[in-house]
Amino acid sequence: MIQVNIHEAKTQLSKIIDQACRGEEVVIAKAGTPVVRLTPIAPRPSRRQFGALSGKARVDQRFFEPLPEDELRAWE
Repeated sequence: MIQVNIHEAKTQLSKIIDQACRGEEVVIAKAGTPVVRLTPIAPRPSRRQFGALSGKARVDQRFFEPLPEDELRAWE
């Protein structure tokens, strides 16, 4: 764990951000008392890929059959 005071965090911000992104725990303290923890944001998931579920899902003939009346009313 790395603990830095606010003044040092302001002057070394790029450096401590890099450390946090590498997985190190970075704590910023005020007058020696820890006040915040710097953590990286998880990367955005990749874009959707067509065919990603290919072979994993099946649609049989029942999918194309009309729904019963009571189920149709529930969707209204």
